[in-house]
Amino acid sequence: MARRSKVTINDIARHVGMTNMTVSRAFQDPDKVKPETREKILAAARELGYVPNAFASHLRSRKNRLIGLVTASVDNPFYSEVIKAISRAAEQHDYTIMLIDTDGSPEREEVAIETLLSYQVAGVILSPVSDDAAYQPAYLERLRAAKLPVVMLDRILNVEDFSRVVLDNRLAGRLVGEALVNEGIRQVLVLTGPRGSRITQHRLSGLKEAYDSAGIPLRLEQRPGDYTLQPAYRDMADFMRHSKVPEAVFGFNQLITLGAMRALHDAHVSRDDVLVAGIDRLPYADIFDVSVPCAVHDTYRAGHEAFHLLFEQIKDPTVAGREVVVSASLMH
Repeated sequence: MARRSKVTINDIARHVGMTNMTVSRAFQDPDKVKPETREKILAAARELGYVPNAFASHLRSRKNRLIGLVTASVDNPFYSEVIKAISRAAEQHDYTIMLIDTDGSPEREEVAIETLLSYQVAGVILSPVSDDAAYQPAYLERLRAAKLPVVMLDRILNVEDFSRVVLDNRLAGRLVGEALVNEGIRQVLVLTGPRGSRITQHRLSGLKEAYDSAGIPLRLEQRPGDYTLQPAYRDMADFMRHSKVPEAVFGFNQLITLGAMRALHDAHVSRDDVLVAGIDRLPYADIFDVSVPCAVHDTYRAGHEAFHLLFEQIKDPTVAGREVVVSASLMH
């Protein structure tokens, strides 16, 4: 079957017997075209199946209403909630979100930034693939050269010139640590993100602070992963093959916690035999009568603040960069 060719302004002009300029003006500046002429052109467009190039029109309008949103993992429920908040805030200000999932790939992240620059977006909300202090992607200079408003969210790069919305990760680790102390836990298997991640380091520091403050020794074993479910499942299963079930398992985000719980379930380990704790709310856990102490952050606020920091910079490019810290609270 032959592929149908795309209908153009030229096709409509030939169909109605008018110039390309008149047809183009009917779409771009309709007030300058007689009503009867405009209606004839629009009728022809409908008949021929013409679809305007929204991107080209958007560039010609010189009023950019696109915002880029780059995340490392849209399948993470944390980001799903953040994206919802950003999308709703953007809609209230007549902006549209262009979402790109890098799936944890630095190469895809580089392409994502180049794509957003080519679309001349008004600004970018960025949750990079890594928050290791050594991670300095080449696109940073491209963003600076373009003078593009940028807000980092959750994971942040080791730079000072971009606004950011961060979680109070040290507090989150401490809150879970205090809950473990209160349960009489002395041995903890900690399933974390990468060792070099500052989020990992701050959450781990908070956990240790809780035990230090209580004057209680902690036997801790860390298994670093990448904040996704499968490595956590593998590490939990591997630990149980070589060691006794720990007194407690602490997952450093909800996917890690779920991975650990799946491994425990598959090994037929009762929830009475090991205490599972985590960071981030476990979605729908209450439906299954599962109680897991978790340090949670207001993800909706995180997304809302990220958009408004960006909007602030779009309106006034001279505004100084700011940091917003989203606190944590403990829930069961």
